[in-house]
Amino acid sequence: MNNTTHRASLVLTSFLLAGSLLVATASFNATAENYESTSSVVPSAELEWGYLNPLRGDKSPAATDLWGDRTKNRATGMLVKFKEGFSSPPHIHNITYRGIVIEGLLHNDTPSAEHMWLPSLSFWTQPAGHNHITSANRKANLIYLEIDSGPYLVKPPEAEFDTNERPINVHASNLIWLNENDSELLKGDGVEIAHLWQKSDLPDIKGELKGYLVKFAKGKEGHIFTTATDFKSVIIKGKANYDSKNTDTAVVLEAGSFFSSKSSFSHNINANEETVLYIRANDTVSIMAHSDSTSESE
Repeated sequence: MNNTTHRASLVLTSFLLAGSLLVATASFNATAENYESTSSVVPSAELEWGYLNPLRGDKSPAATDLWGDRTKNRATGMLVKFKEGFSSPPHIHNITYRGIVIEGLLHNDTPSAEHMWLPSLSFWTQPAGHNHITSANRKANLIYLEIDSGPYLVKPPEAEFDTNERPINVHASNLIWLNENDSELLKGDGVEIAHLWQKSDLPDIKGELKGYLVKFAKGKEGHIFTTATDFKSVIIKGKANYDSKNTDTAVVLEAGSFFSSKSSFSHNINANEETVLYIRANDTVSIMAHSDSTSESE
């Protein structure tokens, strides 16, 4: 092969490689862009309600799935409403769940336990197989309930079994709130975080699910950055305007509203009043707060 032919061959090879690289890069970017843009936001006013335990009819608490499907073997987050004076008969569940009080007063313990009423922001876990009752003690009672697998079933106490899990009841007054001086996840004043649970005993394990409560003071704008492939958040208390790159205008979110995303994403919150979010994510989140949209450049 002479030099001219050799050079022509190198040029052609380089051109083909560059073309392949451009196509591959474009394809990757398009895929990444489509994946990263996956998000959703559901205001509480748009939710459709049914019964948590359809077999009990109107004696059952009302329920609606925010994500997942409680009737199938999959992780699910739902809202549950209890009427004033509600008290369940002793029963067990086939799976473990977590609960966070949004409104009212809730009691969840063994049938013989003295009532300990849990107000808004309180957190508890109910292990699979443990006999217990659930009661409500206000005119309006609302909780967020979360399972990691399903379906969510109610069974009689005779089906009791022990998985070596033990229940946890955390009154709102016992939550430990951290600010930017205490937590690397926060930046700015007017934002605090309380760690509720995590799947691993080791901190910051990528891919391990964790649950937090995040509190924004009234008038604070918050930016929640995440690379989690499983990020879900529920408004537990307050009222805020929400927007992201996938919303045309700001959406007003009140208690019970829900938003989620996959991969790299930024959720923006403007707290009209003190607002508390529950966050479930399988990767670290970073949260920044400031007083208004001009403060970042000042």
